[in-house]
Amino acid sequence: MSIFGRPHYTSDATQFLEKLREQKPTLEAEQRAGRALLWDKQIDRQTQAEFEAAAVAQQPYVYQTKSH
Repeated sequence: MSIFGRPHYTSDATQFLEKLREQKPTLEAEQRAGRALLWDKQIDRQTQAEFEAAAVAQQPYVYQTKSH
């Protein structure tokens, strides 16, 4: 036994998550499905480049009217 050894400790948050996973084993699959629905999308690189090329530069102070 090491002199630096500590008793096993798990935080309240870790205990909560472990209990939640035991109660609802499909939780991770549901989270992945939700992420795929909103975030995991295929990007059309050509369309993205066209959007970036068509962007109009914003003036330094947006509320300033153009004076000639």
